[in-house]
Amino acid sequence: MTDITAPVKPNPIRIALNRQRVWLASAVLLSGIALVSPQQAVDSFAFTMSALSGTAPFLMASILIAAWAGATGADNLIARAFTGSPLLMIVLAALAGGLSPFCSCGVIPLIAALLAMGVPLSAVMAFWLASPVMDPSMFILTSGVLGTGFAIAKTLSAVGLGIMGGLVVYLLAKGGGLADPLRDGIGNGGCGGAAVRAPKPVVWAFWREAPRRVKFGREALKTTLFLAQWLVLAFLLESLMLAYIPAETITALLGGTGIGPIALATVVGVPAYLNGYAALPLVGGLISQGMAPGAGLAFLVAGGVTSLPAAVAVWALVRPKVFGLYIALSLSGAFLCGLLYQAWMLA
Repeated sequence: MTDITAPVKPNPIRIALNRQRVWLASAVLLSGIALVSPQQAVDSFAFTMSALSGTAPFLMASILIAAWAGATGADNLIARAFTGSPLLMIVLAALAGGLSPFCSCGVIPLIAALLAMGVPLSAVMAFWLASPVMDPSMFILTSGVLGTGFAIAKTLSAVGLGIMGGLVVYLLAKGGGLADPLRDGIGNGGCGGAAVRAPKPVVWAFWREAPRRVKFGREALKTTLFLAQWLVLAFLLESLMLAYIPAETITALLGGTGIGPIALATVVGVPAYLNGYAALPLVGGLISQGMAPGAGLAFLVAGGVTSLPAAVAVWALVRPKVFGLYIALSLSGAFLCGLLYQAWMLA
C-alpha cells in the first residue's frame, strides 16, 4: 500500500531538463530552422558564432566582474546605501541599484529584508527600480553590443528611474499613504537580506583565502554558463529577425522621431522582454533595421523592470496598491527615459 504522506521524490530528469531549458530551446529552434530551411540554419549558426566571437572580450570582462563581486563580498556595500536622511537614502539606493553588483540570491528577498527592517519604502523603491536595469556586467556587455554611449544612457536611466520613483513614493508616503507595504506572512528576506542585516567587510584581496578563490571559480563558471545560454538563444533569434522581418516594417512601427514608437516600445517591452542579456542583441538588430534609439532604450528599461518573472515576484511580495505603483512608475519612467535619450540623439 502506498503511503500518501511520504514526500514525493524529485524527478532527476525533470530537474536536468529545467536546468538546461534555454540550451534545449536553442537546439530545438536551430533544428526547426534546419528542417524548414537548411541554408538558413547554416547562416544562423554562423551568425551566432560570429556574434559570440565579437562580444567575447566584453563577455569575459563581465564574467570576471561578477565572479570578483561574489568572491570579495562586494554585495555588502549595498547596506551602506540605506543610512542617512530619507532623501539621501533615495539617491544612494538608486546609485546602489544601478551601479553595484549584489548577491546572486536575488533582489526580491533583499527587498523583503529591507522592508521588514523598517527601511522607508521610498528608498527601497529607488533600489528596486534601478537594480534590474543595469550593473557593471550589464554595462560592459551593453557597450559591446550597442555601444558605450547607449550603455551610459542606460546607466543614467537606471539611476534616474530609481530617483524619480523614490521621490514619488516619498511624497505619497508623507501624505499618509503606502503604509504596511508587505503582504501578510512575508519574512525578513532569508539569505538575500543577510548583506543588510549583518553586513560583512569586503575582502578586496580575495585570492589570499582559499574559500574565496573557490567561490571566484564557482561564480565565474556559473556566470559563464548563464550568459552563454541566453546569448546563444538571443543571437539565433536575431539572425531570424534580420532574415525574415523587413527593415521597412521595423521602421514603420518603431522608427522615426515621434513619441509613438517610444510609447509602443515601452508597452511591448513588458511581455516581449526575455532576459537582460538576451535582449541586447535583439534590440541591436532592431536598431539596425530602423528602430529609433529612444524606443530601444525604452524597451530595455521597461522590460527589465516589469518583465513577467520580476512582476510576478513583486506581486507575491507587496500589496496590490504598491504593485500598481511599481508598474506605473516603471512604464512612465521608461517612456520618459526613451524620450530624453531620443531628444539628446537629435540635438
